[in-house]
Amino acid sequence: MAVLSNLQPEKVFYYFEKLCSVPHGSGNTKQISDLCVGFAKELGLKYRQEACNNVIIWKNGSCGYENAAPIILQGHIDMVCAKTEDCTKDMTRDGLDVRTDGEWVWADKTSLGGDNGIAVAMILAILSDETLPHPPIEAVFTVDEEVGMDGAFALDCSDLKGKKLLNLDSEEEGVFTVSCAGGVRLDCTLNAPQERADGMTGYRVTISGLKGGHSGMNINQGRGNANCLMARTLYSAMERCPSLRVHELTGGEFDNVICLRADALAAVSAAMAALTKPPSPTSWNICVRDTGTCSKNVWTKPAISCPRAILQCRRHSFRSM
Repeated sequence: MAVLSNLQPEKVFYYFEKLCSVPHGSGNTKQISDLCVGFAKELGLKYRQEACNNVIIWKNGSCGYENAAPIILQGHIDMVCAKTEDCTKDMTRDGLDVRTDGEWVWADKTSLGGDNGIAVAMILAILSDETLPHPPIEAVFTVDEEVGMDGAFALDCSDLKGKKLLNLDSEEEGVFTVSCAGGVRLDCTLNAPQERADGMTGYRVTISGLKGGHSGMNINQGRGNANCLMARTLYSAMERCPSLRVHELTGGEFDNVICLRADALAAVSAAMAALTKPPSPTSWNICVRDTGTCSKNVWTKPAISCPRAILQCRRHSFRSM
């Protein structure tokens, strides 16, 4: 039996679970695009599938509304593929493991893709409902929204007749938003002088265990960003140890996900390393708060409904750097 079969509206969750059964991260949308085409065929509806995997499905108006002005219903079929560090799932090949407790729906150890799969499911449920009075519907499913609205930019609108569009990608039910803020992505390049690390002692520093979240919906909830925490940690360490040098910084996978983990390769002079004795010869862990300010290597300001993160530092050989 389907995991979400007892949830209402039944048709919405039927389609949502079907959508979750195939991989559909941004840039990997062929399977879910074909799935939507299959739904259109099952319902006997006209459709068009674009080379970029956008799908448009048409449904005539119901009895009495045949000549009404068409309405465009739009959602995107790609999702952000995030997962926990211990998750072994290949999200480029596998669907999601959907779970529910009757009130909440989630995916085991991965993001759920409710943004924007639930909108696509709602539109499909409307298209399948023969009892619902409605004007002509033009259902537009676009791809790669999460990485720059690529599907929307590529959409061929030449055969769309609707003048009103409902984009079902918002935050709260019952709230209609007219227009929205824009966004911009910047690539920043800094000139960083390099120097040889002969005679220095290397360390690998890791910050992990953060709660993460969506950079839009959860940005005001005080959740720590591993990149920010790493920068503060290294800056604080450099104040105490001026010889510290940073070799490499990595963190985050997606523009719109609050960073869960960050790693750094750093080095200090041999003299300073000799004075820095960790509790064990190879590594030590320091508990840090998910957000806050640093004092004596401990993040002291309480987080807002967030777990404690782990800052791990261990010796690292320059031969592998």
